Amino acid sequence: MKFSKIILIAGLLFFQLNSAQEKADVILGKALTEAKSKNKNVLLMFHASWCKWCHVMENNMNLPETKPVFDKKLVTAYVDVQEMGDKKKLENPGGEDLMNRYKGKDAGLPFWLILNPKGEVLADSFNDKNENLGCPSTAEEVDVFAAKLKKSSKMSDHELQIVKKAFLK
Repeated sequence: MKFSKIILIAGLLFFQLNSAQEKADVILGKALTEAKSKNKNVLLMFHASWCKWCHVMENNMNLPETKPVFDKKLVTAYVDVQEMGDKKKLENPGGEDLMNRYKGKDAGLPFWLILNPKGEVLADSFNDKNENLGCPSTAEEVDVFAAKLKKSSKMSDHELQIVKKAFLK
C-alpha cells in the first residue's frame, strides 16, 4: 500500500511539473477556441517570472476593479518565455518561436497582442515609434494602451477609464 501511494504522489508531481510546461501553441489554441465560443478576442501575454513589469501588468489587470472589465471583453492567455537558470523549466515550449512569429523577438517583456478568434493581430504592444509599451505606466503609454483596447475589444469609455486609472497608480 505504501508503494502505491509513493507512485501516486510521484505521478502527481510529474503531472504538476509538466502542466506548467504546456506548449505555447496549445495555450494559444485553447484561448482562440474559448474566444470564438464567447465572441471575444484574445489578449496574449508573453512574460517571465523575473520580469518586474510583467508582474505589475498582471497585477493591474487582476485588480478587483479591472479584472471584471478584462474578463468581460477578452480571453487572457499567458506564455512563459526567456526564463533563466533553474526557472527555465517554467517556459512554455515553443513560446519564443510564437513570440518571434508575432515580431516580438527583440521587443522585451511583457510583450502582448490582441488577436481575433482566427488568430489575426488586431493590436500589439508597439507604439507608433515601434517601441514596446510593455506594461504601460506613463500617461502617454496608458493612452496608447487604452486606444488599442478600445479598437480591439470594444471596451466602453467607462471601462477604459477604469483601466487607465489602475495603470496610472
